[in-house]
Amino acid sequence: MTTRSLDSAPPPATAERARTVTWSDPLGGADFARTLSGLEYLRAMMRGELPAPPIAQLLGFALVEVERGRAVFGVAPAEYHYNPIGAVHGGLAATLLDSAMACAVHSTLPAGVGYTTLDMTVHFVRPVTAATGPMRCEGEVVHAGSRVATAQGRLVDAGGKLYAHGTETCIMLAQPGEPRGGR
Repeated sequence: MTTRSLDSAPPPATAERARTVTWSDPLGGADFARTLSGLEYLRAMMRGELPAPPIAQLLGFALVEVERGRAVFGVAPAEYHYNPIGAVHGGLAATLLDSAMACAVHSTLPAGVGYTTLDMTVHFVRPVTAATGPMRCEGEVVHAGSRVATAQGRLVDAGGKLYAHGTETCIMLAQPGEPRGGR
């Protein structure tokens, strides 16, 4: 095994890159979310009437399709997604899967009902690189109960080849007219 002292010189410099990220205040959109059903809220975001979440701006992905029980995000993997070993960091796939599955659940909720991810499992099938090209992450509700919902998701390339898949459990935070803290 080869080791390198932290005191030794760094590897030769390569061409530096830069990326500027801008976003809108996420709290204004979150406050407005309480007045719309989940599906209405997500559609308004997709149309650009509400700001995209900062994480989507940071990682360069967007909601491209939504219907009741289903949400699809698009991304073009890029060099700025890379980990130190020259592939896209698995966190991008995990974030896309969480977003798609959670938004699929969100699309089924009435106005005033919040939720959060309780549990998520991700299975990575093959590496993603910038050469992979545009990808879609599709989330779909498996079960939508009054307190818990489950969803499944798939990250695929333009040809439908699978790169990662997962499952998620979301828990509802409040029902309309119900005090915080639940039943």
